[in-house]
Amino acid sequence: MKHLKRILDLSREEAERFIRRGLELKRRLKAGLPHRPLAGKILALIFEKPSTRTRVSFEAAMLKLGGETIFLSSRDLQLARGEPLKDTARVLSRYVDGIVVRTFGQEVVEELAAFASVPVINGLSDKFHPCQVLSDLMTVVEAGRRLETLRVAWVGDGNNMANSWLEAAALFGFELRLACPEGYEPDQDVLEEVRRRGARIVLTRDPVEAVKDAEVVNTDVWASMGQETEAETRRRVFQPYQVNRELLQHASPGAIVLHCLPAHRGEEITEEVLEGPQSVVWEQSENKMWLHAAVLETLLS
Repeated sequence: MKHLKRILDLSREEAERFIRRGLELKRRLKAGLPHRPLAGKILALIFEKPSTRTRVSFEAAMLKLGGETIFLSSRDLQLARGEPLKDTARVLSRYVDGIVVRTFGQEVVEELAAFASVPVINGLSDKFHPCQVLSDLMTVVEAGRRLETLRVAWVGDGNNMANSWLEAAALFGFELRLACPEGYEPDQDVLEEVRRRGARIVLTRDPVEAVKDAEVVNTDVWASMGQETEAETRRRVFQPYQVNRELLQHASPGAIVLHCLPAHRGEEITEEVLEGPQSVVWEQSENKMWLHAAVLETLLS
């Protein structure tokens, strides 16, 4: 494995190693034990989309492992003036030891990886968000759940997060139930691919059906970056898909609630649930840093 463009770039064993190593690094570094395997390494972060958690968690992970980062927004690069991606990839490969890209089209990630001679990591595209879902799985394991026997509910938009959860279901074999409004389903090609791999997927319009007996209930914002003009329409369409106390009553007792943040309280999730005892969103957010540390240590060492 050289790049991490999507979850299905990984074998199950590789994904499990990332999760185990993330938990190990969390214990070790929080205990104050020095660990600097990336001393002298430099990570470039190319971000065409703004970010709080993804940027800071990658930067913090790199610094904790002894490395350094260079942050590059789209306005900082000659890409804005028409330089081909393949040229940027080859030039940056002479300067840095790895590249994280947060962008719109998945094709940007694919082209950078095709021409870079250093590891390229997908920090988010419109199609996939692999590192986020791996850190979500790390949070699920940390909460004492077994991935193989898990039932996961996804409630809301069939977006990049939903696509990566589909790939995770194919990789680990857990059951994934998605409740999405008509016209807002996950990408059809991703659905077809994971079903060919034998993934246990249920796609429904009914949030109650998706959440019934689920051990993990997962949601995301109704309008992602780049969809701001659709926000009002999406609020109307998605209103029945809110994760609230009533919906959670259909889940398994002790079910945990995930949200990758930022959250719009009162829209896709209520304040009561987000701040409630079943929410693990703050642990989930922290675990991005530790999972990213595991990915960086593996790919850049």
